[in-house]
Amino acid sequence: MKDVLIIMGSDSDLPIMKEAARVFDDLNISYTITIVSAHRTPRRMFEEAQKAKENGYKCIIAGAGGAAHLPGMTASLTELPVIGVPIKSAHLSGVDSVYSMVQMPPGVPVGTMAIDGSRNAALYAARIIALIRPEVAASLSKHIKNMEQDVLEKASDLESKGYQKYLNKQ
Repeated sequence: MKDVLIIMGSDSDLPIMKEAARVFDDLNISYTITIVSAHRTPRRMFEEAQKAKENGYKCIIAGAGGAAHLPGMTASLTELPVIGVPIKSAHLSGVDSVYSMVQMPPGVPVGTMAIDGSRNAALYAARIIALIRPEVAASLSKHIKNMEQDVLEKASDLESKGYQKYLNKQ
């Protein structure tokens, strides 16, 4: 069984959504990634959402641009947490997608990330899964410590080279 179902409205969303898959690969979290359009394949969306819990998923990440109905409609069909990733669009830069996800009616929550924020969606999903899987909690803890260490090393490097020298090299 897989831990997370990653769905997106179109293959054009894949460059953004594959970043979530990379996070899961790094944290040893199993996932399925597929295309499920709320508008073009509504029966597929219904089936995937309604069977997600039965199929063993712990949460769903849904990326969509434009009207971005996929996360909300998915959330209306499952008890699982749904994390929405608004995808930047050519027309309104993804703001329309954010509004579509955050303005859900009471009773149908969608945890909404930043525009193109699939990495944070994956990290949020990892935190959910870590509550029931100690090995994921350990991987996530290591990831957080590695991020901290990376920043501390960069800060030390910047400070040791002197701010002006470093800024002139950029």
